[in-house]
Amino acid sequence: MQVSKKRMSKTLSLTLVSTAVCVTSLSAGAYQDALFSLQNRWENTVTQMPANQREDALQALAGEAEALAGQHADEADVLVWQGIVLAAYARERGGLGALGDAKAARNVLERAITIDPEGLQGSAYVTLGALYDRVPGGLIGFGDSDRAEQMFQRALEIRPAGVDVNYYYAAFLAEEGNTQAAREHAQRALEGDVRQGREASDAALRQDAQQLLDQLSS
Repeated sequence: MQVSKKRMSKTLSLTLVSTAVCVTSLSAGAYQDALFSLQNRWENTVTQMPANQREDALQALAGEAEALAGQHADEADVLVWQGIVLAAYARERGGLGALGDAKAARNVLERAITIDPEGLQGSAYVTLGALYDRVPGGLIGFGDSDRAEQMFQRALEIRPAGVDVNYYYAAFLAEEGNTQAAREHAQRALEGDVRQGREASDAALRQDAQQLLDQLSS
């Protein structure tokens, strides 16, 4: 039986569209699996690994995150996780050598926010707030208390009951000398909502919040 050229063309077009959809879905699934693996290994590194092994492990994870972000540069969650890993690596590395990593973390987190302002439930803002709070002032645009305050406030608007949001904000407030507000947010961290897939790190932050409360009460 003869099949018209028009019908053959339509069938071929539908086949190509169907194939493209499948490839896209597989690609999305593949990056989500890779991101899930990265997240789990980061979680294990920062909560379970001995201190003398963390820097090398985070350096390796930073390389993986960079490669994944290179393949999925428009995915906000990938960029947020790259920023989280880089910030953790910079914190573990310490000193002047960490400033480049801190700057890279800031840049990818800011890019993630332009793509999705509420990506990963405000995690980009939390990490940026901690970066602006912890890195010495006058170096590559960090050490800005006003900017840190803005980042934490934005994160609280998105996820007011977050363990991480409230703990890091409490630590910032304590450093700023605002003891009463620091106590309030440390208590909120203790009572906050634990994130799925981040149970171990949230448990560790709750311990930090309790220690902070004890220090503020002594």
